[in-house]
Amino acid sequence: MKRSILEDATFPACPVRNVLARLCDKWTLLALYLLLRSEHGKLRFTELKQAMPDISQKMLVTTLRTLEEDGYVERRLFAEVPPRVEYALTAQTETLRPILDELLSWAMENMDAIMESRQKAFAAKDSGVENTKKKNI
Repeated sequence: MKRSILEDATFPACPVRNVLARLCDKWTLLALYLLLRSEHGKLRFTELKQAMPDISQKMLVTTLRTLEEDGYVERRLFAEVPPRVEYALTAQTETLRPILDELLSWAMENMDAIMESRQKAFAAKDSGVENTKKKNI
């Protein structure tokens, strides 16, 4: 799966369109979180895959390549049999640590309220569909 480079023709310098759109997808944030929390500051490909069992191998490869292209991670290949590949955060990415820590703390603190709001919205949507069906009968 090839990822496109986002560059808005009208606003080519817009950080939301050109940086955050690639940084903030669910797999990228999860991979960065795992690398930030790793004991030795690096993880092997298989360790990342095991920590994210619901991601396909192809999507993990794509995500890691994108992170490498954007300078968030460094990929290190060891000439061994079988080959070993490790991923580590760059110094630039380490500056994201406080931001990600705050975001994760906020998500944990607010998850129950968010889930409750979702349930209310789904219930309202479902009751609206039911009322529409009854009126059409």
